[in-house]
Amino acid sequence: MTSAVLPVFKRFPVSFVRGEGVYLYDDTGKKYLDFGSGVAVNALGHCHPKLVKALETQGNALWHCSNWYEIPAQEHLAKTLTEASFADYAFFGNSGAEAIECGIKMVRAFFSHRNEPNRYTIITCNNSFHGRTFGAISAMGRSGFEPTLPGFVHVPYGDIEALKAAITPYTAAVLLEPIQGEGGVNPARLDYLQAVRALTQQHGMLLFLDEIQTGIGRTGKLFAYEWAGIAPDIVASAKGLGGGFPIGACLATAHGASGMLAGMHGSTFGGNPLACVVASAVLEEILQPEFLPQVDKVARVLWHKLVELIPASNSVFTAVRGAGLLLGLQCRDNNIDVTKALLKKGLLVVPAWDNVIRLLPPLIINEQHIDEALAILTAYKDNPDA
Repeated sequence: MTSAVLPVFKRFPVSFVRGEGVYLYDDTGKKYLDFGSGVAVNALGHCHPKLVKALETQGNALWHCSNWYEIPAQEHLAKTLTEASFADYAFFGNSGAEAIECGIKMVRAFFSHRNEPNRYTIITCNNSFHGRTFGAISAMGRSGFEPTLPGFVHVPYGDIEALKAAITPYTAAVLLEPIQGEGGVNPARLDYLQAVRALTQQHGMLLFLDEIQTGIGRTGKLFAYEWAGIAPDIVASAKGLGGGFPIGACLATAHGASGMLAGMHGSTFGGNPLACVVASAVLEEILQPEFLPQVDKVARVLWHKLVELIPASNSVFTAVRGAGLLLGLQCRDNNIDVTKALLKKGLLVVPAWDNVIRLLPPLIINEQHIDEALAILTAYKDNPDA
């Protein structure tokens, strides 16, 4: 049967009908260990009781309310995020790409508000991924929809000298991911992030971080920038924030957001009560004192076991990359074929560029789940063609 869905996804041949914790079940009843989490989305696993209860309770009270009115659930979520981070303000949309768009507009508005409209160029990095809206793909520097929007300059990721050389009187901001997810799970050195922060401050620029994939606990801190001991001006967040419910957030300091005046941005569905109560429930769990240290602990266990797998893999897997529970295995064989083979064995992973498979498990995994995943990876290593 021909699908009526626009064919922009190359889907794997499996239909999931139920999820529970770190597992998914297909329409035949087969069980899968989910180390993809909907691409870093299901931070608390599938059908977490607290999230289900929050959604059901709010669903029986109020689904949607226009942003023309005060929305208590939105105010509560904004307060939780800002008190736990660098930010003074939060704007809510429906996705990470929307958060990126808000941040790009915020950068432009910042300098326009200061009567410096010629300062609008944003430096971004090669191999970045910021979403699929036109502004986001223009920031990435490639799209297949050329011509892209002007105002972006692209430099090698992690190269501070190249970034320095790209700064001109027109430069407004630097936009980068602390770990490039889609780009092959490439983590930035902490001293690089610190140097970028120093450069932006030196030149009166804004630092805009894309933490759509790294944020909300994935690296063992609420946001990855915390590992570098820096504070950005703007951060885009999404994915894990809703634990599976669509929501995105653009976080900013009062300084970074100073150009965003009434009427300059908005969203019909952004910050709706359903999304906000679920996101608040996610944060209530993640901000428990013991939660993030446990993520860091289990992530280190997973890292060391993957490293041990490499020399024993007969070059089936050639390198481990990443940080926290955003890890990548570089593959000898085509990573799509590897993803399909692991799918057959009951392990879900996510392909990335540079022939990498991503391991993005729910933040609630334990060592038993790690051993289960390693057993499947080892079985693939021992017999890739099975």
